Formats: sequence, structure tokens, C-alpha cells
Amino acid sequence: MRTVLGIDAAWTEREPSGVALIVDRGSGWRLLEVAASYAGFAAHKDADPIVRHRGSLPDAPALLAVAREKLGEPVDLVAIDMPLSLVPIMGRRASDNMISSEYGARHASTHTPSVARPGRLSDELRIRFEAAGYPLAVSEPSGRALLEVYPHPALIELASADRRLPYKHSKSRKYWPDESPAARRQNLFETWRRIIALLDVRIQGVKDSLPLPSPDERGHVLKAFEDALDAVVCAWVGSCVMDGRARAHGDLESAIWVPIPD
Repeated sequence: MRTVLGIDAAWTEREPSGVALIVDRGSGWRLLEVAASYAGFAAHKDADPIVRHRGSLPDAPALLAVAREKLGEPVDLVAIDMPLSLVPIMGRRASDNMISSEYGARHASTHTPSVARPGRLSDELRIRFEAAGYPLAVSEPSGRALLEVYPHPALIELASADRRLPYKHSKSRKYWPDESPAARRQNLFETWRRIIALLDVRIQGVKDSLPLPSPDERGHVLKAFEDALDAVVCAWVGSCVMDGRARAHGDLESAIWVPIPD
């Protein structure tokens, strides 16, 4: 059995982080569970639904313990959408520059990390995963490992797209400035539907586990769906690494893994 834990990690403790767990028992990858926050992932299946997901500090040992309980054995890879480095992050890294050089023309450059964001949060997350037996992989991992991933270039390769996909709820006005709010939301939902269909081909159960929210839902519900979707994308990139279909962009200090085009 092969397993990947995908985490769409917020850069601050105020925002929730999506979590997805996928498994391959010999018949292809399958989505075992997805949640829009750490608390949602840790919640018992019979617990009351979380009305609004809240942010919290990531607890690496707790996340790994919850995943192990769900799987019956330890996770193989952890794939996180957050700047990570073997040295303290002071600004842009070689990995950021490499991604921006290759994908910048397709509007998928990286955000610039700093001492403040994600800063200490990133350092502590890496250290705690390493202490738990998941060192940061800047080259082909030879065992359990922690990976940095970035959904925008991953989705470009997933969809064979010319530019990054317009799937962020908060940027719908920027994507479609001349459209009405209702038309923007319809366009957003169409993009989500396309991403889910593409992921469902590669990871069984994505479509069933991520039904689209109602078009009239409030913004925090749409953001929670987006966080969960991003977590599945992170997990998918991890599966590509395990399948030998991803490449590390970076140096000996940091690396961002992106799937190789089909």
C-alpha cells in the first residue's frame, strides 16, 4: 500500500488548511478522506459537521497520527503547499525563481516568502515533520519524506493549460471583470467542475467526495471547498512523485515538485 497526505497549508494560523489523504492498494490511487481544516480531518466520522472551518497551528505528529489511524499504517509522503527550506527562509529562493522562470509567462509565478510569512510557521513545520521521520526532499526521496508542492503549475500540467486556471474564489472579479457576480460564480463553478473531473481520472473518488457547493452559498463555504480541492491537488502531486512522474525545481536547500506533463 502506498499513501500520500496532501496539505494546503495556510501561511498564518488564522486561516484554515485543507487536508487530503489518498491511498493506492494496488488498483490505482483513491481518495480516502478530504477536509477543509485540520480539525475537520481529525474529527470523528460521526461528529457534527463543522459549520465554519477555523485556522489553527499545524501539529505534524497529530496529523500523522490521525492519518495512521485512518490507514492502519504510517503515511509514505506528505505533500504541502507552503514554502519549505532546509535553511531559514529570508526571501525568494532558487526554487521560487525556477518556477517563476518556467511558469511566469503562464501566470503561475510563486508568491515571495519572507521572514514574516510564512517565517517561523514554515521552519517549525519542517522541523516537526523531520523529527517524525519525514525529512524535506529536495531530490528523489528514498523513503518517507516531506515535499513542497504548488497547485498552480500542477494544475497547468493536469489540464494541459496555456495559463493558470481561474479557480480562486477571492479573485473571481479579477478573472472576469466585465461579468456580473452571478456569471462570475458560474464561471468559477465550471472551472471547479473541470478540475474535479480531471483529478477523478487520476484519483478515484474525487468527484464523489467533493460535490460542488450550492451556487448561493456564502463566501466562507466556497473558500472551504477551494481549500479542500487544493489539498487533493497537493496529494495528487505527491502521487506523481511516487509514480516517478514529477520533477523537483530547486537546489540543495529547497525544491518545489511539479508533475511532468503526460
